[in-house]
Amino acid sequence: MNNIELVGTHLEELIQKGAGKEQIIREIGKMCVGWPYVFGAWGEQCTPAGRKRRKRSDHPTIVTACQVLSDEKTTCDGCKWGIGVRMYDCRGFVHWLLEQAGINIQGQGATSQWNTNANWTEKSKIADMPKDKICCVFTGTADRKEHVGIYLGDGSTVECSAGVQYFEKMKSKWKYYAIPAGLYDGQTVPTIPEPTTNTGKPTLKKGSTGIYVTLMQTELIQKGYTCGSKGADGIFGKDTQASLIQFQQDHGLQPDGVCGPDTWDVLDHEPEIQIYTVHIPALPLYKAEALISQYSGAWMTKEGVD
Repeated sequence: MNNIELVGTHLEELIQKGAGKEQIIREIGKMCVGWPYVFGAWGEQCTPAGRKRRKRSDHPTIVTACQVLSDEKTTCDGCKWGIGVRMYDCRGFVHWLLEQAGINIQGQGATSQWNTNANWTEKSKIADMPKDKICCVFTGTADRKEHVGIYLGDGSTVECSAGVQYFEKMKSKWKYYAIPAGLYDGQTVPTIPEPTTNTGKPTLKKGSTGIYVTLMQTELIQKGYTCGSKGADGIFGKDTQASLIQFQQDHGLQPDGVCGPDTWDVLDHEPEIQIYTVHIPALPLYKAEALISQYSGAWMTKEGVD
């Protein structure tokens, strides 16, 4: 199974050689096959801690499908979902995959994605779908969409249901289609910024977006820093800035929240760390609050309550 690093490397190669948006969506989507479904996830790295934060009584597989949270094993070694992979629900996967091709659609669920007309240049019933174009495809009714995936323009589909799945032949369950704005209406394909540092990578700051932001976020996460609930999403926001500043402070760099040549150099050469989660039961509130205040990204739960 491919991991985050392999997918990111291939995405960078596709962009560097000028691949079109369709090619990026097809190839990157297929590379994610086997990555896990977690309700509410938008593409952050799959970890037991990340799953626990999203635990819901109406979606028990968030816990039961994790060998650590279900107490089958104490580590992720041998996990059927792989290690160093992303987790999604259906709308999160579609949003993330289109974003890799420079397309941003809005909506917190399949229904709201469909209802946001600015997301699409065309949408209708599946019988009218052009068979040679990439489209988002939906199940459900005219009023409520239940599930969303991507038709790859060649008869096949990719979706996140029981994990990310690829089907050579489109199933009959799909009832509606929509063509994403920016895919066929003349907008440019994503490009890698011209290098502006001696590392061959651009200087990044809050507000930057794109493949190099994703790379920076991935390296931060691999070294034990959090970039917010969406993980390595390619958007340099306040959570990413806070993590970068903490990384810079921890490594004797100027803590300016800007990823320039010195920061890139340390990021690229600092080894990944093994990450552990410590559980200390039966702490009174004041002790728990004192402990979590010392660690960026830490949180606490009351016993018996997630």
